[in-house]
Amino acid sequence: MRYDENDRESSNVEDRRGQGGGGMFGGGGGGGGGFPIPMGGRGGFSLTTMLIVGALMLLFGLNPLDLITGGGSVDMSRVPQMPQMDGGQSPRSGRNDIPGLPGGQAQAPGQDELGRFTRRVLADTEDVWERVFQASGRQYKKPTLVMFTGSTRTACGQGLSQMGPFYCPLDQKVYVDLAFYDELKRRFRAPGDFAQAYVVAHEVGHHVQTLLGVADKVQEMKQSYPREANQIQVRMELQADCLAGVWANLNDQLKKRLQPGDIEEGLNAASQIGDDMIQRQTQGQVVPESFTHGSSAQRVRWFKTGFQGGSMQVCDTFRTNQL
Repeated sequence: MRYDENDRESSNVEDRRGQGGGGMFGGGGGGGGGFPIPMGGRGGFSLTTMLIVGALMLLFGLNPLDLITGGGSVDMSRVPQMPQMDGGQSPRSGRNDIPGLPGGQAQAPGQDELGRFTRRVLADTEDVWERVFQASGRQYKKPTLVMFTGSTRTACGQGLSQMGPFYCPLDQKVYVDLAFYDELKRRFRAPGDFAQAYVVAHEVGHHVQTLLGVADKVQEMKQSYPREANQIQVRMELQADCLAGVWANLNDQLKKRLQPGDIEEGLNAASQIGDDMIQRQTQGQVVPESFTHGSSAQRVRWFKTGFQGGSMQVCDTFRTNQL
């Protein structure tokens, strides 16, 4: 990705690296998501497991195919839809024309390289989503990104590095242990700066879902249809992948960030962190009934759909029979 010393770094960042995480506090629940990647070989688990450990323990061991095949009795009037964010125009398969944005001031030097890169990516998500929301008469409330080491407190409970990066809708913050980037490169063979940017963009996609009310509807659906809860969660995660692709498209229009090979890095990352790939590596077998984020093929497809469409309206993962 093309960044230099003059590019803006977001100020909406809490740097808790090196601080102790303390004990658990706050409630569970919420509609965020994280990358279910075990770090350091400790056999981690997804954010969904941590946040919804009470009533939504029903997520595990149930058949997720009912929703796809129509076997469930989901009230489709309650299915989340992407609001019109383009003035009511139909989405186009090409790129959208979006006015440029004024440049921001770079922060003083001295940040570590990964930290500075993460701040710049977050700044780009702010610029893109603020513009998209403004175009539809909405206000974009910027999330805070928390950098931490090992563990940290969140409004959703204790956040752990083993979860991978995650989003907590209760405090509207994205949490990232930057050691995850090395894990992504070394263990899951997904190197590259755009692979790292895709991770941040996916979690910010959950924030967009929260602001638009999609996350609340997903939680209602999972409580009303517990047998389909896993598959509903998968659809939410795939929508966040799609929104990450939309961001990549619009960000390149605004900032000309992409370099040759960047999108391939993002697609490779999406493939390497599919539920099937992770399960095969960590437990030697694939159990589709326990998927919470989608298969490699599904994650690649929806990121690509968002990038090629360049519009939120292409990200309807809830009303399609083909994930």
